[in-house]
Amino acid sequence: MAISSLTASFSSLSFSSHISQKPNTLSFSRTESLSRVPNFKFPSLSVTATVLDSPSEPETSDLRKYVKTRLPGGFAAQTIIGTGRRKSAIARVVLQEGTGKFIINYRDAKEYLQGNPLWLQYIKVPLISLGYENSYDVFVKAEGGGLSGQAQAITLGIARALLKVSEDHRKPLRQEGLLTRDSRVVERKKVGLKKARKAPQYSKR
Repeated sequence: MAISSLTASFSSLSFSSHISQKPNTLSFSRTESLSRVPNFKFPSLSVTATVLDSPSEPETSDLRKYVKTRLPGGFAAQTIIGTGRRKSAIARVVLQEGTGKFIINYRDAKEYLQGNPLWLQYIKVPLISLGYENSYDVFVKAEGGGLSGQAQAITLGIARALLKVSEDHRKPLRQEGLLTRDSRVVERKKVGLKKARKAPQYSKR
């Protein structure tokens, strides 16, 4: 077969494109085959592209409305409430029967604690130790300190709130050490030292 005839055959190709009625779908099809080349057929070509809509996270305003509907009268008006402290962090915790949601300062706990697995595990320990991980929704108002201190303050607040559910929870929580307030704080800096105990390098001469 001569090269010139092949060139003429390929030049006779034509493509057509059309958009289907389905939303977010684009398809292309090849309609004409080579007529000058004997016993040679091109398979039909179709390309489909679909745009997936990413799920949107609930906004803070929506969570704020949700918390207000679940906690009429605010945090202070609730019955199952506990206050936890750690370092300079304070957490006020309210428990309500639910499916295990954690909302901290009107934000999802995973988002608020930056997805840190250690901090997320801290706040679930009291409920897991009693088998209530899917029985209560937890609403928290935390302030002061950092995220690590707030996570540990939430743990103590949940443990104290569980005591108001039933006094029988005191013994298992006490055995796990969840009712003891950790009083350790950062030691103050001393005059003449770089930190609490770190001294500048000594020079004899």
